[in-house]
Amino acid sequence: MYQPFPERFCPDTFWDPSVTWYTENPDFSMCFHQTVLTWLPCAVLWLMAPLQLYRLRNSKYRVKRWTWLSLTKIFFALCLVVLSLAEFSYVADVWRKKSIGGFSDADLIAPIIKAATYMLASWYLYGDKRRASPSSGIMTVFWLFMTLTGILSFRTHIKLATQQGMSDGFRFGLQTLSCLLVLAQFFLSCIAERFKELIVDSLNPSPELLTSVAGRSIFSFFDTMAYLGWKKRLRQEDLWDLTPQDQVTASVTRLQTFWQNEVNDLKRKKDASSKPSLAYAIVRTFLGPLLLCVGYRLITDIVTFISPQILRLIIDFVADPMQETWKGYLYAVLMLVTATMLTFAQNHYFFIAGRVGMQIRAAVIASVYRKSLVITSAAKRATNIGEIVNLMSVDAQRLSDLMMYVNLIWSAPLQIAISLYFLWDVLGVAVLAGLAVLMLTMPLNWFLAKRNKTIQIGQMQYKDERIRAITEVLNGIKVLKLYAWEESFEKQILDIREKELRQLQKGARLEAVSAFNWFVSPFLVSFFSFTAYVLSSTENEFNAEKAFVSLSLLNILRHPLTMLPHTITIAIQSRVSIKRLSSFLTKEELDPNNVMSLPNEPGTPAIQMIDATLSWGREEPVCLKNVNLKIKEGELCAVVGQVGAGKSSLVAAMLGLMEKQSGKVGVKGTVAYVPQQAWIQNMTLRENILFGKPYEKERYDKVLDACAMKPDLDMLDAGDQTEIGEKGANLSGGQRQRVSLARAVYSNADVYLLDDPLSAVDAHVGKHIFENVVGPNGLLRDKTRVLVTHGISYLPQTDIIIVLTLGTVSELGSYDQLMNNDGAFAEFLREYSPDEADEQQEQEPDVKLIHEDVIKQPRSTFREKTSSTSGRLAADILETVEHTSNLPIRLKSLVKGLHEPVKGRLVTREMTAIGRVAGSVYSSYFKNASYRAVFGMVASYFAFSSFDLGGSFWLTAWTSDASDPVRKNDTNQRDFRLGIYGMFGGIQALFVLLSYSILAYGQIKASRNLHSKLLLRIMRAPMSFFDTTPLGRIVNRFSKDVEVVDSVLPVIFEDTVYCIHSVAFTLVVICINTWQFAPVIIPIGIVYWLVQRYFIATSLQLKRLDSVSRSPIYSHFQESLMGSSVILATKQRQRFIADNENRMNTNNKPFFLYQLCHRWAAIRLDFAGNLITFFAALFAVISRDQGWGITPDQAGLSISYALSVTQVLNWMVESVSAMESNIVSVERINEYSAVENEAPWVIKSGRAAKDWPQAGEISFKQYQTRYRKDLNLVLTGVDCNIISGEKIGIVGRTGAGKSSLTLALFRIIEAAGGSILIDGVDISMLGLHDVRSRITILPQEPVLFSGSLRMNLDPFGQYSEEELWQALGNSHLKQYVNSLPEGLDHLVAEGGENLSVGQRQLICLARALLRKTKVLVLDEATAAIDLETDSLIQDTIRVNFAECTVLTIAHRINTIMDSSRIMVLDAGRVKEFDTPANLLANSDSIFFSLAKSANLV
Repeated sequence: MYQPFPERFCPDTFWDPSVTWYTENPDFSMCFHQTVLTWLPCAVLWLMAPLQLYRLRNSKYRVKRWTWLSLTKIFFALCLVVLSLAEFSYVADVWRKKSIGGFSDADLIAPIIKAATYMLASWYLYGDKRRASPSSGIMTVFWLFMTLTGILSFRTHIKLATQQGMSDGFRFGLQTLSCLLVLAQFFLSCIAERFKELIVDSLNPSPELLTSVAGRSIFSFFDTMAYLGWKKRLRQEDLWDLTPQDQVTASVTRLQTFWQNEVNDLKRKKDASSKPSLAYAIVRTFLGPLLLCVGYRLITDIVTFISPQILRLIIDFVADPMQETWKGYLYAVLMLVTATMLTFAQNHYFFIAGRVGMQIRAAVIASVYRKSLVITSAAKRATNIGEIVNLMSVDAQRLSDLMMYVNLIWSAPLQIAISLYFLWDVLGVAVLAGLAVLMLTMPLNWFLAKRNKTIQIGQMQYKDERIRAITEVLNGIKVLKLYAWEESFEKQILDIREKELRQLQKGARLEAVSAFNWFVSPFLVSFFSFTAYVLSSTENEFNAEKAFVSLSLLNILRHPLTMLPHTITIAIQSRVSIKRLSSFLTKEELDPNNVMSLPNEPGTPAIQMIDATLSWGREEPVCLKNVNLKIKEGELCAVVGQVGAGKSSLVAAMLGLMEKQSGKVGVKGTVAYVPQQAWIQNMTLRENILFGKPYEKERYDKVLDACAMKPDLDMLDAGDQTEIGEKGANLSGGQRQRVSLARAVYSNADVYLLDDPLSAVDAHVGKHIFENVVGPNGLLRDKTRVLVTHGISYLPQTDIIIVLTLGTVSELGSYDQLMNNDGAFAEFLREYSPDEADEQQEQEPDVKLIHEDVIKQPRSTFREKTSSTSGRLAADILETVEHTSNLPIRLKSLVKGLHEPVKGRLVTREMTAIGRVAGSVYSSYFKNASYRAVFGMVASYFAFSSFDLGGSFWLTAWTSDASDPVRKNDTNQRDFRLGIYGMFGGIQALFVLLSYSILAYGQIKASRNLHSKLLLRIMRAPMSFFDTTPLGRIVNRFSKDVEVVDSVLPVIFEDTVYCIHSVAFTLVVICINTWQFAPVIIPIGIVYWLVQRYFIATSLQLKRLDSVSRSPIYSHFQESLMGSSVILATKQRQRFIADNENRMNTNNKPFFLYQLCHRWAAIRLDFAGNLITFFAALFAVISRDQGWGITPDQAGLSISYALSVTQVLNWMVESVSAMESNIVSVERINEYSAVENEAPWVIKSGRAAKDWPQAGEISFKQYQTRYRKDLNLVLTGVDCNIISGEKIGIVGRTGAGKSSLTLALFRIIEAAGGSILIDGVDISMLGLHDVRSRITILPQEPVLFSGSLRMNLDPFGQYSEEELWQALGNSHLKQYVNSLPEGLDHLVAEGGENLSVGQRQLICLARALLRKTKVLVLDEATAAIDLETDSLIQDTIRVNFAECTVLTIAHRINTIMDSSRIMVLDAGRVKEFDTPANLLANSDSIFFSLAKSANLV
């Protein structure tokens, strides 16, 4: 007996074992009731009061209105106060009258404490209402404790009344009424208040916000989504909005704050050796939920070790028939309660870890996006798009995954220590043998972890390289097809992939060794512990208690031993990712002080540069030196100069995109920017023009008219609501540039920086735009305009001209001043004005004036032309004036032919499969991994489980020897038992090693085959596929989906096979030992089936929505990166950041719900699994009393297996679901591995002669074609013959079919009728590469790939060094390449960003010169380059392709007017085909009308 209180304080003994434990009818003493059971629940509420006060003061809500639920709860609380005070009055009265003979001090104090606590509860309830809390966890726990203590007190009073009679009816009535009210309060606390204030900002609010704590504890708010996902196909709009804490902006804002603090701290310390810690910033940002995870993990670890102790008690109970029966049932109930506590703690740990992981992923991706917009050009060149995509898709995801495991770094050692402590209690000093085994395996674990780190770093490097290469290939896929280079680039990607797979194979083999170590370590611990125990003394009895309690502890020990190496691996991977992310986030940023904002005062210049020296990076060479200029408000300034002079760099300097080395650069007001290469977004035409500005119809219409876009819009089915493809795929170069210009004009900025926007449009349209937009009478007449131009016709109308030479301002002044100076500017005009004047003087009087001014000046030098210009006509006969043209046939066909219900949509929504994953997808994965590997692995696990079962029954038989007097002391029998037990373990370990080795084989084979098939199909897909499929979708397949196939699916498959075998064999063991358990399997199985049915149906759809909603993030990111200069110039960075975060929120909705779905199912499956443990224990207890014959060793085996089966059952369902969810990646890869292919690259039975074509004669025979099968014809019957060596100029109105004709020649689009013959050979009978490699094209947009200059010229290595240098010499690049330190091995940046547009086009010319085929196609090849480069290209073509057949789609007159014949196309037919002179002589010809409409004749 124990009595800590004075006799007067308590009516009886505080603790009496004879009353509480050693009795058939146990109960607590009245003293215990009035103290512990009363004070403890009340203490909880008083201790939490400061937290409630903090919450109340810091809440943003101040709700004044009352609800019936709030009023009811407060009313009941006040009633409890009244009842407690009434009880106190009654007890005080009796105590006063009868003194000690009545009630004790404890009886008097208890109601006072309860009354005060109930008053505090009323304040809690009011505070919860005030701060709009739907439910209070503190109050729910308090009412639960009060309910339990009330029930116990009620039972005691009933027992006493039964034994002694009712002596105190009034007090009993008060306490009974209080108990009922407390019970009511508990149920009311499980009902949530529906405060509208919590969901006022949400269209589809998450029910989590309005769910009670009890509901949240079992994730009941997901019930409706689980049912909806089972009932119908889920769509994005069905998903709930994220809660405020899960919004990306909330996470990234906090992370950016702490990250910036880290960066600033290091700057203040000036410690160059240290780097800011991203890991520390992440921990500071998410400290609250991370600490909560630590708390749940600690509870999980502690509760885990209670079950083996209860098992010990149950084995003792079964072995001892003298123990009281109620104890056995108590142990069974405690087993259930313990398992339930573990279920709650474990699932909420994973839920919070998953949630914070999602928030970290979102914050990291958003940070990478924000950073990518502001890094310098030098940093961009050092980091390609592929690497950044991997940062977002792989590295950020790894940090998210880490949250599930990071606590195991401290939890695993803690579990190991506790396990060893309890093992010591069971086995004594023998456990040291097991500890020695653990110590010996630690060096192996560290070696495996270190080796894994090296492998992971290598794998990520190759992954980055592969994604970069794939991204580049996809960006330049049209050029690859035109040059027939797909095979070379495909080989490059496959070579990189093989290196990546070698790393993956090393990792898989390492995983096999780790798995072997995983199984062997716990087994060796148990084996050596058992061996040491039985051999250390003959007195050591190896009975059921020792064996199965030890095995339960060793099963617990297995988890940390298993997970610790895995956790270390994930931690190492995450560390690598942290380093990669930190490296990117610390890259050099554009200095906001590169351009200062000039004061908005009269007389202040709009743009000013004083001694400005600038470069593209702090370590980069200087591009602009000592620039001094001043541009007044409202002036039109022209910037001219030769290729590489620094014109675009000057504009970039004004935008702040260059690093200022010295001097000052200032701009006044807002800026609009039109880049040299138009940047178009994948959205509607109107959205591209508005660019985030509000729609004002009058201003919008004026902009469309001025930019010559109205007639084109009138022809579109959806008008300006027509969707534009990625990079403006369905617009011509001129249309893209005019959209880009319209965007700038509509912005209504103060300063306009126009980087040669008129070069991509024909002369007449250029004139129209200059007059109506840029010029003195245009829309921008009152704005400051800086125009980079090569068109000399506009120069007399400018206010100031800047002439750049090699990065310096060589001349600065008005047009007249510069002409009088007779410097570089006058020389520039002398060199190019004769040609341009001849072309344009009849339509532009200003050109005549320039020409007259120039010929008055003495010429210093003139360039000799390689062919006479006397045959050229003074007329600009370009396609047609684009603003009076029809919509291109291709675009009309694309728009009309779409099956989307929304008019004007080009890019269709990414499709998702419906319902369960088809069996064919599994079959495809298994086939790619090889069925032999799959069967081998299943067979290995079956053998493993069989020997595990045999070992368990052998152990049971061994423990039964302890009850046999003969065998008990037989050392030979003991050694025999020990040896066979060791054999079972050794064979199991070998099968584990075998299964993982087979898994590694299948893993690599599946990864190689699926990636190769995907790449093969994508490289052979027609251009129509790339026109209608966003790049991000394809990249997503190659990055995220391939990552799942490489690393996730094999592990999940192994888990699934292991779990299925484990569950099946466990149920067999339980049923063999306690056959009465068999009927319980059926209802529990039904529960599992129902939960799994809802779970898999919903989780699968959520996983698909997650995959689909991820692609737009990557697409938007790549789009933003390409247009970052425009975004920064127009101060739209915040809008794009918000757009990116909205897309991420859209992706996080299914991502979060997918994780929530897992927890919803897990907690329900755990409850069902806990019943297995409970019934196994219950039947063991009943068996003893009913004489069913169960022995302690059988009970121990059955319950120890049941303890492990709960987690395995849950693991099995999650593995099956994860398998189905992640196999979606195979489904998505298969979808793109089945896209329609082009014709074969090579047809072996129909190959052309090696020297074909010898003459270059081309014949079109009633040729018809369309862009896709379901679209209209774009060429409706072309019939013509082109003689060998002819130079053909192709003209026609926009949409007449000019580009379609060239695409047909290269079979980018295939014939719908008729044929094309080259030298008499029908090209449709040849392989695509035989056709494309024998003809050459110089495309409008020069596309280069990252790699050496040599690779860009000759990817197949077909040409000698001499031939390469000769081609460079003929393309006027030899001097430039010679000046490079690496020469031909000079590395070209991604997209050729470290070269000017002119230099890129000259490299493309060198490619053509190397091939030097008999047929050359110029598809507006000089449309977007300067006059000098144009002249160089034309000169080279005339000399080097003199004997070739040349087809030219013209943009400038000097490229077609010396043609042999001109082909006029209209509506997809050849309307006219004759010499220029004959066509112009016929005033009824279309050619003549085109010239006349342009005022040229």
